[in-house]
Amino acid sequence: MYKRVVLKLSGEALAAGRGFGVDSDRVHEIAGEIAEVHAMGVETAVVVGGGNFFRGVAEQAKEMDRVSADNMGMLATVINALALQDAIEKQDIHCRVMSAIEMHEVCEPYIRRRAVRHLEKGRVVIFAAGTGNPYFSTDTAASLRAMEIRADVLLKGTKVEGIYDADPVITEGAVKFEQITYMDILRLGLKVMDTTAVSLCKDNNLPMIIFNLNQPGNIRRVVSGEKVGSLVTA
Repeated sequence: MYKRVVLKLSGEALAAGRGFGVDSDRVHEIAGEIAEVHAMGVETAVVVGGGNFFRGVAEQAKEMDRVSADNMGMLATVINALALQDAIEKQDIHCRVMSAIEMHEVCEPYIRRRAVRHLEKGRVVIFAAGTGNPYFSTDTAASLRAMEIRADVLLKGTKVEGIYDADPVITEGAVKFEQITYMDILRLGLKVMDTTAVSLCKDNNLPMIIFNLNQPGNIRRVVSGEKVGSLVTA
């Protein structure tokens, strides 16, 4: 169904419900699912968040300067990216971490042409450190990277089945959208991604699929074209 995809993972997805840190078993489960998609011949890039260590807009950062807090959050994404890289390489797949903040001893700097070349050579690429700028979320980084490498679709793994008109965790009877436009997300104020990321996707006609990451095999199903989660189009 798709030749090149960007998968957006939250930092919390790697914590497996513990809220903090990296759960080794969960990271290896996700790496296994990425390996399945890779084996199908799909060029796979991943953007990972850092909320399981530090989030610039969280309660723990309220007394801090926003720029300093966001810089800490970006460094947290590098920790997650390295953990995921290790798990993917244990699946016998070549993987590269590319950071928007240069740290040569740890990973490669992000260079668009080099990232595309890695994908063409069959390597999984993990984009770390967000956009490298404060005030921009990893959702925005995922949208930006997807546009830069000309991905066919942006996949966002969450803990719910898709996009709902209200939070299904706390609202009984919340209605799921099978398909929705980016404009409707903005108009209804749905907390799917931040508005910058949504606007970027809308302006560049990039489709996005929101799906439940906790359901085993869902990444493969989405990439195969099965109707999983919610499809967002311009």
